[in-house]
Amino acid sequence: MKEVSDGSDLCFPELLNTSCRKLTLSQSDVFFRFLMSTMSVFTVVLNLLVIISVSHFRRLHTPTNLLLLSLAVSDFTVGLVVLPCEIIRRTACWFLGKFMCSLFKYVNIVTICASVGNMVLISVDRYVAICDPLHYPSRLTLTRVKACIFMCWLCVAFYCSIYVKDDLLQKDTHTSCYGECEFVVDDITGIVDLVILFITPVTTIIVLYLRVFVVAVFQARAMRSHITAVSLQHSGTLTSRKSELKAARTLGILVVVFLTCFCPYYCVALSGANSHKVVVFFLCLIFFNSCMNPVIYALFYPWFRKSVKLILTLQILQPGSREANIL
Repeated sequence: MKEVSDGSDLCFPELLNTSCRKLTLSQSDVFFRFLMSTMSVFTVVLNLLVIISVSHFRRLHTPTNLLLLSLAVSDFTVGLVVLPCEIIRRTACWFLGKFMCSLFKYVNIVTICASVGNMVLISVDRYVAICDPLHYPSRLTLTRVKACIFMCWLCVAFYCSIYVKDDLLQKDTHTSCYGECEFVVDDITGIVDLVILFITPVTTIIVLYLRVFVVAVFQARAMRSHITAVSLQHSGTLTSRKSELKAARTLGILVVVFLTCFCPYYCVALSGANSHKVVVFFLCLIFFNSCMNPVIYALFYPWFRKSVKLILTLQILQPGSREANIL
């Protein structure tokens, strides 16, 4: 005889026939909650420090730092919105409703696409700075970089709308029961996503940084071989080139970490593997990248460490703090 449920194991007991069942948490689910919660806190705090630093101190208003600011905004959104919602979606009933589910899907995809777009812009910035340094100040002005960042976010916002078009048109085709928030992408959208969001940008990033690496190695060798012959009037230029090479190295590490975190997920998707645990693990790796970026800044950028000290000691509240020389 079939056992009749009293509704206590349902997300919405009043909807006996259409409600999802409550999830039974395993030890792995509890660990997932703890890991994602910790990652969320660190991601929000660290990226907020980057946002405040670059926004507050005028000396940090450079084209490269504006790109880092844009990247920090997308990473901050991951920690503040995406990770908490991901915890709820995977370990509990979704009580936030259909609209919030659609909004979560949209914000999730926008942040990932924006991160990819920002990485491409950072690669272009380093390519011009290293391979065409004489024209860098005139080609990558603050105004042009701001325009590029704006267009990047605008294109991302438009492109990502295709993922929630059915939800916006009130076509509830992806939800089998009330109390879940599922991501379902059709084959055509998946192929387009793979080309636009993975193959094209990753290829562009790798090609640009291979070129940057070759030129940077050549310039570094040239500087080492001629450093004793450099006259005083050229010392400023030499210092500038060293600074650019150091920035290229640091941002190169940023790009390598980005590729390490993003590539496995898309490689698994491309291989057709459908193991739930494997997909979740590599998805978490993508989110982990948002937490790692400010850690890289802290390790390699002295200005970030100085600005964090000024922020934590509340010295940024003092008059004239915006003009502080932290470079």
